[in-house]
Amino acid sequence: MRNRDVTLLALIVIVAAVALWIDFAPKDAGGKPRWLGLDVSTRLGLDLQGGTQVLLQAVGQGITSDTMQTASTVIERRVNGLGVSEALVQLSGNNRIIVELPGVSNPEQVSETLRGTGKLEFIDSSGQYLQPGTVVRTSGNPNPTIQASRSPTSTATISQTAATGPIYKSITDGKDLDPSSVQPSFGNSRSVGQNQYAVNFNFNGQSASNLATFSSQNVNKPMCIVLDSKVFSCPVIQQPLVNGGGQITTSTQQDAENIYTQLKFGALPIPLTVESSRTVSATLGQDSVNASVIAGIVGLVVVALFMLLFYRLPGLLATMALLIYTAISFAFYKVIPITLTLAGIAGFILSIGLAVDANVLIFARLKEELRRGRSLRTAVETGFNEAWPAIRDSNASTLITSIILFLFGNNFGVSIIKGFALTLGLGILISLFTAITVTRTLLRLIVPLSFAQNPWMFELEEAPGLEGGRQSDVVA
Repeated sequence: MRNRDVTLLALIVIVAAVALWIDFAPKDAGGKPRWLGLDVSTRLGLDLQGGTQVLLQAVGQGITSDTMQTASTVIERRVNGLGVSEALVQLSGNNRIIVELPGVSNPEQVSETLRGTGKLEFIDSSGQYLQPGTVVRTSGNPNPTIQASRSPTSTATISQTAATGPIYKSITDGKDLDPSSVQPSFGNSRSVGQNQYAVNFNFNGQSASNLATFSSQNVNKPMCIVLDSKVFSCPVIQQPLVNGGGQITTSTQQDAENIYTQLKFGALPIPLTVESSRTVSATLGQDSVNASVIAGIVGLVVVALFMLLFYRLPGLLATMALLIYTAISFAFYKVIPITLTLAGIAGFILSIGLAVDANVLIFARLKEELRRGRSLRTAVETGFNEAWPAIRDSNASTLITSIILFLFGNNFGVSIIKGFALTLGLGILISLFTAITVTRTLLRLIVPLSFAQNPWMFELEEAPGLEGGRQSDVVA
């Protein structure tokens, strides 16, 4: 028995040491804490870090769960292409996608990049020059969905064509675009003049053949480039495009980056409109972080004082277990990783109370057994055995509730509920380890120690089973 407890203590020390190593991992040259090569930075959600939240809604026909899942994947790739860390992309209902971008403060730029379908077409304009920004009908998209947004170029004005307008023949098909060939070219390069920006691309298959044939037959004539049913430009063909490649030039780096992201990371299977967008202040987020840290510290201190005042020595051991619980919890948050939101921190603070709930049940039974004249070793074992059914059932019911809340938040896109349920559920599982294994092991190890035989250590005036207790009170 003693050897087993010593082994468990060694395991607890190792787990606690690893958790602290993760929590206080050294930073690399880039300023990010790393543990065994893994980035273990603390991930803060939109409400804590500040940023942008965009709600996208699918429009048109053919909206299915598969197309929405595909659209969500494309949006996620585009978000990753923007270089935004800790971004959240999730489905909401049957036709909406929620995008949360911590640290991004320009919702207009983000919305333009995310909602564009990313369909690139070259069209035969029959020798006409079409004004950039004009919405056109093409053979590849005869019924475009017109959205109220700014033009792909910074100065163009969108003119909406009537549904009965001409249908221009598409020379290329967006599905033949080679994503690996999409590359940005900024000013002062060989192919781009000063203060100009461009995106290089290349078509494969039939589109490449059509582009080579058309450009060969129409030298010195305009050929319009259409992106998402809007005319981007109508350059004059200087020479045949025999390799199926080309270049889209623009005067602003922002437009070039938007086009690059849309083309590079795939075309959306359905059009998306921005139903709503909002910006969260970084100042508000920092205030929330500060308030949450204070709330967490106050919660730990109050719980620790309660345990020390009402249970004394067992309360001290429970406080040690609570500190280990906190270290392990934050280590899991960093390794999984879990993005902490204000609601998620609230779930963690609530789990602190649940973490000592099991100890309260155990220590209450322990004191009852000591009053009845049991020895300390017997009282410890009996206290855990008698309290376990109540601990198991109460934690199981709370865990089931957490799972239901998580599924609800995941299915309906309510990230606040999802974060709360995740931290609460994880806290319950970790608290079971600290309450049953850590506290029990520490109690078993102090049983032979002489100071543990003092009834005062258990907030008792007398305990017949302890040394110095009134033997007349022993219950047979």
